[in-house]
Amino acid sequence: PGVIDCHVHFRDPGLTHKADVASESRAAAAGGVTSVFDMPNTVPQTTTLQAFEEKNAHFAEKCLVNYAIFFGATNDNLEEVKTLDPTTTCGVKLFMGSSTGNMLVDKEAALRQLFANCTLPIMTHCEDSTIIAENTTRLKEQLGGEPGVEYHPTIRSAEACYKSTQLAIHLAKEYKAQLHVAHLTTKEELSLIDASERNITAEVCIPHLVFTDKDYATLGTRIKCNPAVKDESHRTALRSALTDGRIHTIATDHAPHSAEEKSRGLEGSAFGIVGLETA
Repeated sequence: PGVIDCHVHFRDPGLTHKADVASESRAAAAGGVTSVFDMPNTVPQTTTLQAFEEKNAHFAEKCLVNYAIFFGATNDNLEEVKTLDPTTTCGVKLFMGSSTGNMLVDKEAALRQLFANCTLPIMTHCEDSTIIAENTTRLKEQLGGEPGVEYHPTIRSAEACYKSTQLAIHLAKEYKAQLHVAHLTTKEELSLIDASERNITAEVCIPHLVFTDKDYATLGTRIKCNPAVKDESHRTALRSALTDGRIHTIATDHAPHSAEEKSRGLEGSAFGIVGLETA
């Protein structure tokens, strides 16, 4: 028996200077993780049936632990989503906020069509891009330049998370879709989760259970991830929700980068934290 981690980024194919299936599945096994669910923001993105089949074949050859692979939603690949086999696809990953990989789905019509027609679980990354952009512009004007990493949770704010998660839950209820909200980070989002609602579930990730905004002073961009690590009140709420039925899965969101990619300041550094060997 071992841990099932429903949220990892193995960077393979296309980003293997960071990591690959062989290296990260070894990390998983070393950390006691025996099953992983890989995300679609690779190069090419796992947003076509061909890319999905090729990635599955690669994992079958190289992966040392059990695996499943998410198919990625875009603004225009609904027809392929409709053809996915639920016996071979763990779910559809939907970025409702820009993050690593530029897979933002921001058209209301596309969102509604996905929630109305997808028969697989939909896993959402929820951050409102408009709010993030407004926060970025305002802070740069106030500070007269690029903000330090300690402003990451101000830019990618609790409000940005709440508004996007609220929309995802509204659409899931309207269309009776199966929704799994990835990496909750705020107490406000937790207020949207009903422990008795079986079609809407939620995940929390290790960094948001361990770190707070005070840790930016010592760890800097090493804990820069999306959604951002926030203040202690949010961490306390997330920890409490682990035992009251609102949080259904704990994940790592394991997302390796090179040391150089993590050392370019707030704007330039890559998003993501490793975790498979340490969670």
